[in-house]
Amino acid sequence: MSEVKLAAEVRTSFGKGAARTIRRENKVPGVIYGHGTEPVHVTLPGHDLLLALRTPNVLLSLDLDGKNELAIPKAVQRDAIKGFLVHVDLLLVKKGEKVTVEVAVETEGDLAPGSFLVENVLNTISVEAEATHIPTSVSVSIEGLEAGAAIHAKDIKLPSGTTLATDPEAVVIQILAAQAEEPAAETEDAEGAEA
Repeated sequence: MSEVKLAAEVRTSFGKGAARTIRRENKVPGVIYGHGTEPVHVTLPGHDLLLALRTPNVLLSLDLDGKNELAIPKAVQRDAIKGFLVHVDLLLVKKGEKVTVEVAVETEGDLAPGSFLVENVLNTISVEAEATHIPTSVSVSIEGLEAGAAIHAKDIKLPSGTTLATDPEAVVIQILAAQAEEPAAETEDAEGAEA
């Protein structure tokens, strides 16, 4: 888990016009909330935040008026066409505190010889982990699996200190037999008859 330091400024102007002005300065409007405190409206450096958000479940160390706060991204809004950050919601966390987050499921290994397909039923699973030790992903071995095999959430080995929050019986990955294509000769005969 990586920790990224960002300088945050408290903002006092709100609304669409103020948000557009902030974005023109290559900054991103955001809100920090959690721990029963009043939400704090902030402005964050756009480029640095964009780089930080490339790491899933990144821990942000925010310098806010000389006070250091830890937060994780809870909701990120991007422009639908250009992809730039429009707004970010951050959740305050403390060291030692448990949080529930989504982590990516990655496969490793090769299937058994033959025509098999891997279907990722769930691309992410919910886990509960300490805020300062959130895994970026979990790996699942598909080595030697054949059609009909399924990997459930309970079968995934999680890092120490991490517990499963997803239904243990949920199918995460299943192996399917590849479907045979229709013979090409039938379509050629049909095309010849039409001519």
